[in-house]
Amino acid sequence: MSDLYGRHKAVLPDWLALYYEDPLEITHGEGRYVWDANGKQYLDFFGGILTTMTAHALPEITKAVSEQAGRIIHSSTLYLNRPMVELAERIAQLSGIPDARVFFTTSGTEANDTALLLATSYRRSNQILAMRNSYHGRSFSTVGITGNKGWSPTSLSPLQTLYVHGGVRTRGPYADLSDDEFIAACVADLEDLLGHVRPPAALIAEPIQGVGGFTSPPDGLYAAFREVLAARGILWIADEVQTGWGRTGEHFWGWQAHAENGPPDIVTFAKGIGNGMSIGGVVARAEIMNCLDSNSISTFGGTQITMAAGLANLTYLLEHDLQGNARRVGGLLIERLRGVAAQLPGVREVRGRGLMIGVELVKPGTDTADPETAAAVLEAAREEGLLLGKGGGHNTSALRIAPPLSLTVAEAEEGAAILERALRSCVQ
Repeated sequence: MSDLYGRHKAVLPDWLALYYEDPLEITHGEGRYVWDANGKQYLDFFGGILTTMTAHALPEITKAVSEQAGRIIHSSTLYLNRPMVELAERIAQLSGIPDARVFFTTSGTEANDTALLLATSYRRSNQILAMRNSYHGRSFSTVGITGNKGWSPTSLSPLQTLYVHGGVRTRGPYADLSDDEFIAACVADLEDLLGHVRPPAALIAEPIQGVGGFTSPPDGLYAAFREVLAARGILWIADEVQTGWGRTGEHFWGWQAHAENGPPDIVTFAKGIGNGMSIGGVVARAEIMNCLDSNSISTFGGTQITMAAGLANLTYLLEHDLQGNARRVGGLLIERLRGVAAQLPGVREVRGRGLMIGVELVKPGTDTADPETAAAVLEAAREEGLLLGKGGGHNTSALRIAPPLSLTVAEAEEGAAILERALRSCVQ
């Protein structure tokens, strides 16, 4: 056990998860690569949990942060803040929400907390609809709506949560139906549920479930849900903490795969917009955002230094069409991995879109999750210089692949080759 690991265990909580039997200290990075304390190089296919969105040590961002730090780092929201206004203007325009207002937080958890506060206050209801297998954060309120028991340590909550079918296409009672039949069954289930309860405040849903193992419904499910919800005045909150900013390749926001009836009422975001700086936020129609009847502030949300990073990062992403790169390179990577999976009975599914890819592992010939093999693949990939994530509602048996959106074709092939060897060495 390293000295740093021993010190970690002595002062930090036991429930603070670490990857690997011999935990890794990352000391620096550049582009799509990082290095550990021993000088070993790794291709980063997880980006600090989908957070290093453009690249490590991107000069445009480090320059913006350095210059802003030389002026002022922080003043709180009690004072006018030019970088915050500028980033809010850009996000409001990109959100697709009419008459949008933006509130900045420090994390996705806090963003979802804020969305829940807005929805329950606006609707005067403490009931929330959430998806099975979902994850929305680690705070008391977001744990209370999370539909993944591995990340929800308590059932106590200030909210009454009702869980809806649909977030996982290939498991559950509707898995064998066609896409159209699947959507129809999920909508019928939602309508039946709403017939038994007082009208909830909102449905919160990830377009692609992140911690749940990059699972998703057929395109159009949330549009169909929206019709049912809107008829009853129930809000739709799209949790875009992991799916936003072009990661899915086909769309800038994940909700746009379900866009027949327009944008959500509320969108939450975080992770990639800061490229590692602590930025989260909420976008909502003015009437919803302004429904609170008491004062509020954010001490650390929207600080000048994080907003400078967000502006530089968003500019780089748009000017270099990283969404298009995610679509092209991610499409190649998914097909490459599906070719490998077809030869391995222990790989149940390769799914996802863009540079948000899940590889679900099971015991061969069954649908039984195989978290031990997933952990072994993670270790084997690390040995060869590739960092992956893992997740899933079935005992973390899905590998998660989410590199920076600037990933090149050559780097995608390098990572795929390492992962193929790791899978072949560990999976039956």
